[in-house]
Amino acid sequence: AQSVTQDQPDILSEVGKTITLNCRYETSWDMLSYYIFWYKQLPSGQMTYLIRQHSDDGNARDGRYSVNFQKAHKSISLTISALELEDSAKYFCVLRVSQCLK
Repeated sequence: AQSVTQDQPDILSEVGKTITLNCRYETSWDMLSYYIFWYKQLPSGQMTYLIRQHSDDGNARDGRYSVNFQKAHKSISLTISALELEDSAKYFCVLRVSQCLK
């Protein structure tokens, strides 16, 4: 089994500013390779993919989105720069294991 924890409170910010969202994960097995995805959920309920981080890669970056991945601490943060009104949403990190040892 695996779990992802996002215990950060709601963030209030302004257009043009930068915010950082935090995520921690746990697993009951030794993972050889995995991905962590960030999504946002719009008020309509629609889920939108933002960025992904592979366990063996350096910090991912895509446009206004960047991550700070700390594998040893099982944590990852998402930074969104130059905030836009459309960034108002709920954000989720998702762990997907691609290889594991039982």
